[in-house]
Amino acid sequence: MEQEWHERVEALERRVAALEGTARAAAVEPSGGRVTYEGSIAEPVELEWRIDVDPARVLALDHAPRTEVLSALGHPARASIVALLATSGPQTTQALQAEAGLGSTGQLYHHLKALTGCGLVDQDKRGSYRLRPQAVVPALVLLTAASDVSGQLRG
Repeated sequence: MEQEWHERVEALERRVAALEGTARAAAVEPSGGRVTYEGSIAEPVELEWRIDVDPARVLALDHAPRTEVLSALGHPARASIVALLATSGPQTTQALQAEAGLGSTGQLYHHLKALTGCGLVDQDKRGSYRLRPQAVVPALVLLTAASDVSGQLRG
């Protein structure tokens, strides 16, 4: 009974800290706890997504695939490409090159290689590029989380 009360108080303290923007970093215990994210979009495709996972499971996974995705999103030109594809749907190479402010198609293809290689973007039948439907909400979650960490969402 006392353990349950203690857990409820801790959960309430975390909620208050999150509401006040003063959440403190917490160590992830080997088991227990959940990391959840979800989202839905209507355009350019209708999609709903929900992930609910034990953080210990996530932290035990091979780091290489996830750091490849993070690396791909870690360049301003690539983030611009992903933002355009997320908001406007499939785009031609000319539109992507202009949005990213790149001077040559060689530069564009360098960035597209990183985005396609990690599974965020693919080329559709018409020769244009799009965010993979399975990657739309996760890409938005990653960009949102990075905006939060960098302080862009506060104030």
